[in-house]
Amino acid sequence: MTDSAVSDRQSATGEMSCIVTSDPTDLEVYLSHRAALIDYAAPIVGCRARAEDLVQEAFIRFSSRRRRGDTAAGANGPRRQPIAHPVSYLYRIVRNLALDWLRRPEASVETRDPATLVHMSAPTATPEQTVLHRDQLRALAEALAELPERTRMAFNMHRLEGRSLEQIADHLGVSVVRAHQLVKDAIRHGAARLDAQDD
Repeated sequence: MTDSAVSDRQSATGEMSCIVTSDPTDLEVYLSHRAALIDYAAPIVGCRARAEDLVQEAFIRFSSRRRRGDTAAGANGPRRQPIAHPVSYLYRIVRNLALDWLRRPEASVETRDPATLVHMSAPTATPEQTVLHRDQLRALAEALAELPERTRMAFNMHRLEGRSLEQIADHLGVSVVRAHQLVKDAIRHGAARLDAQDD
C-alpha cells in the first residue's frame, strides 16, 4: 500500500469519524423522528424510498449545521446562533429538500407516462380522510378542554407555539420537570381520547 493510499484512507476515516462522533443529541433527535419525517416527505415526493433518502440527507445537513452552529463565522459574518428548535429545523430541511427534488427535471419523468398517473396518489385528502381528520381534531379539542388550565396551557405552549420546556416552566412558575409532566399528561389524555374514539 502506498503512502498516498494510506493518507487517503486516513482522510476518509477522519471524515467518517466526524459523522460518527457528532453530538449524540443530533442522532437521538433524528432517530426519534425518523419515521415521522419519512411519513412527512413521502406524500410530497410520491415515493417512500425517495423520502428515506431525503430524510438521510436532511440528517447530514442538520448534523453539520449543528456542529457549525457553535463556531464563529469568518471575519465578514456574525457568529451563528445555536438551533433553538432542532425538531422543527429538521422538518424544515426535509420539506425544503423534498420541494427541491420536485423542481428537478427527473421528478417530472414519472408523470409523463399516463400509465403511471393511475398509480399516483392524490395530493389532497379524500373526503373520507377529511371527515376522519375533522373528527379526530374535534375529539382532541374536547379532550384538551377537559384538562386543567395549567396543563392545557403547557400543552399549547409546547406543541402549538413550539416553546421549550424551560420557557413553559418560567411562564407557569414551575420546575422544568413539572412542565414536562404537564405536557405529557395532556398528550396522554388526548391519545386516550383518540384511542377511545377508534374503538
